[in-house]
Amino acid sequence: MKRTVMVAAVAAALQVSIAGAQSLEEITIVGDREQVRNLPGSAALVDSEQIRIEAANDINQLLKTVPGVYIQEEDGYGLRPNIGIRGATSERASKITLLEDGVMIAPAPYSNPAAYYFPTTLRMSSVEVLKGAPLLRYGPQTTGGVVNMVSTPIPQESAGSLKLRAGENSEGDLLASYGARAGDFGFLLETAQRRSDGFKDIDRSGRDSGYEIADYVLKLGWETEQQSLLFKAQYSEETSDETYLGLTDADFARDENRRYGLSSIDEMDNDHQGYNLTYRLALSEQVKATAIAYHNEFARNWFKLGGGADLVNAANAGDTFAQGVLDGTEDFAGLSYKHNNREYESRGVELNFDLDLGAHQLAIGGRSHRDEMERYQPQDIYDQIDGELVLVGEIQPVGSDNRFEKAEALSFWAIDSWQATSALNVSLALRYEDVESQRRQYSDPDRLAAPSVRGNDSSEWLPGASLVYDLNPNWQLLAGVHRGFSPLGGGAAANEDPETSVNWEAGLRYESSWFVEAIGFYSDFDNKAENCSNASPCSNGETSGSFVTGEAVIQGLELQAGTVFTPGSLSVPLDLMYTYTDATISEDNSALGFSDGDRLASVPENTFSLRLGLETQVGWNNYAVVKYVDELCMNIGCNNDGDAFNRSEDLWVVDAVSRYALNDSMTAYLRVENLFDEQAIVSRLPDGARPNKPRTASVGFEWNF
Repeated sequence: MKRTVMVAAVAAALQVSIAGAQSLEEITIVGDREQVRNLPGSAALVDSEQIRIEAANDINQLLKTVPGVYIQEEDGYGLRPNIGIRGATSERASKITLLEDGVMIAPAPYSNPAAYYFPTTLRMSSVEVLKGAPLLRYGPQTTGGVVNMVSTPIPQESAGSLKLRAGENSEGDLLASYGARAGDFGFLLETAQRRSDGFKDIDRSGRDSGYEIADYVLKLGWETEQQSLLFKAQYSEETSDETYLGLTDADFARDENRRYGLSSIDEMDNDHQGYNLTYRLALSEQVKATAIAYHNEFARNWFKLGGGADLVNAANAGDTFAQGVLDGTEDFAGLSYKHNNREYESRGVELNFDLDLGAHQLAIGGRSHRDEMERYQPQDIYDQIDGELVLVGEIQPVGSDNRFEKAEALSFWAIDSWQATSALNVSLALRYEDVESQRRQYSDPDRLAAPSVRGNDSSEWLPGASLVYDLNPNWQLLAGVHRGFSPLGGGAAANEDPETSVNWEAGLRYESSWFVEAIGFYSDFDNKAENCSNASPCSNGETSGSFVTGEAVIQGLELQAGTVFTPGSLSVPLDLMYTYTDATISEDNSALGFSDGDRLASVPENTFSLRLGLETQVGWNNYAVVKYVDELCMNIGCNNDGDAFNRSEDLWVVDAVSRYALNDSMTAYLRVENLFDEQAIVSRLPDGARPNKPRTASVGFEWNF
């Protein structure tokens, strides 16, 4: 592989690609597909072509085609995804670094990283995944990987697009954007509108089980030969009739898409606003600087039934009264519906210098960050009488329902990518994280009494090294090692240590008419931890804070292959992905009841995807996407405890898309998700068995002008 390609790939990983003053493109972390295939570390790119072809609007379904990524579905629409990567388990995507255009986008990345907010996938132009030692350029989560959502850039000239989709269950998507440039200035206006009535039917209720989402983006840009300035403002709001309450196994077997009447009043309301300003300056041909200032706010109130898991678990164990309560045939007093009301804020400034020293490509920078979460959560008490819910009282918030958490962090990094020879690139990385967190918890609703206070201060040096070596023009060797880190969050006590790990990878790449990549990975944890939430209770049952489970090893193999066949006038693109993962406790822990060999939660042993197309010269193109996810442990040790209710079910799903180009600027398509209508228990968290989305057909139209 050519040295120039390798240098370009390294530059992309070091973010050199954003530093030029000639571009108002959004921040990328891996570059284009060619650069991804030459990085001194493993990465993947879900590019705009894949997103367009698959008419994608669910991040879960897109990332199921990426090696080393684990998905635990929850609502069938990907509204609040659970994403894991290699050694980072998937609970609410809190163990990976989430970025939008290079800016941290989790509600409170250090103190409360659980992804109750996730950017609208419909408005993204690409999705990047970075693994291995190069991810030390980013953070704070540095164990498994980084997911960067790249939004629509300001166009090079006046241009716009309109995308419409309508489908079953009153599903509808609209994406409209328009941008232009005049001299040194440019702008983009974009909106994404989404709605659905949902695919679940609620007992004794005429309410929907779907969602409504409105998302708006404004970008303003200015650029000259030496510098550029890009301002981005985003606002979104969502109302979704979502619940934590799942089903018993017996009810799931009869009707996967049923919802109990107890959940009829459950509803999530949230809004998000974000602002960031990116300034780029070419100090010389060799030195370029990038400064980013960002501010994000997220407010949510998820009003929903609490304690539903107790009823489901009792009914699964044969309790006929609990089953009657779920069915609405038994009266029940004292049902608690909590206003899960939280407000998040995060802000910071980041500065990075890219230096081109010939054989050495350097990135040196730092970030000052602060985030916080305010939680004030009263509870409404209902009785179920003759199958109807009757409001009988209210409980004011105290204790864990009335608290404030914050974190302050300083980060520094230095990356040196050295082109040692024409065939060998060596990358050395060093990151430093200093995190101070605090929780103030109040014993009275009005916060008049002095709160209980706890805090944690931790600092970590995170070194890493990787290399890529061209064995010949077709074969390439890669290897790397780095130290992983995951902050404890705002509820950590002074004596707790953050999760750390040592992460290895090594593999081979082959590129000719086929691209083939095989990478083995090994992550050794001395203090593996779970982040606890209502959505993903920890293995000890806790729903807040963290739970340290001890020493663990996550190891496996990632395979991918792709080519394009050309029989006659046809084109047949083919892409395959397979990941094998062994994720287990590696040392007996009698205090916690864990044994060597107990499987970790939320990590499937096998995942697989196949993307196949049949493209013609007359503009009629057809595609199929096959995805497989193995069963998951809901809590640690499902392979040894004999509990059938501690695991999900494996699932095969086939999606199909048929597209026809009406002319050079207009395309119509038919999309069928889950073509064979295969449904399974994809999760039992938080409160019972949950299904994936059933077969759903839709038609769409795209117009570029």
